[in-house]
Amino acid sequence: MAKLYLVPTPIGNLEDITFRAVRVLKEVDLILAEDTRNSGKLLKHFEINTPMQSHHMHNEHKTVENVVRQIQNGKTVALISDAGTPAISDPGFLLTRACVEAGLEVDCLPGATAFVPALVNSGLPNDKFVFEGFLPVKKGRQTRLEFLAQETRTIILYESPHKLLKTLSQIKEYFGEDRQVSVSREITKLHEETVRGTAAQVLAHYEEKPPKGEIVVVVAGNK
Repeated sequence: MAKLYLVPTPIGNLEDITFRAVRVLKEVDLILAEDTRNSGKLLKHFEINTPMQSHHMHNEHKTVENVVRQIQNGKTVALISDAGTPAISDPGFLLTRACVEAGLEVDCLPGATAFVPALVNSGLPNDKFVFEGFLPVKKGRQTRLEFLAQETRTIILYESPHKLLKTLSQIKEYFGEDRQVSVSREITKLHEETVRGTAAQVLAHYEEKPPKGEIVVVVAGNK
């Protein structure tokens, strides 16, 4: 379906981007980037070959009308923000407003800011925390888990549905089955869900009911 996707930039490193965002960037017809240099690194890292066009405060008035017309003609477009949350910065806001006024669908993908309600919903200490993003897939994963198991601050992770059980099993193994864990699913979406408990309890929950959607895992620090 033709629409505008708003994609937040990663925080920390290129891996700190959701699985859904990567998929969207691969499937859309055109990518708009407020910072083509940083967005180019992102596309190269994930081997995304979608055409990219610059969209910033100095050319936004020239590009908005053209982009709206492309979406009206059936194209799907994604805007990668320069920093922070899309639609808050001026170029994103102007484009979003134009699409809404034209009756077009706009889908804002949750990014790093999605961990804020997840952290609040977790009930775990939020005065000090570390945003880890996605764990390494293979190389360095065990070493990272062993390091995080000793972290005293609250730990925030992103995870995809098909890897959540593996991650929860490893948290249970490396952090201990009694470590407090909170898993929030579909934050900022219609069907939000937060499951809290020990690592063993949360793992058992999702073994019985496989998860869907975008996931934020919040883990208590080591006391």
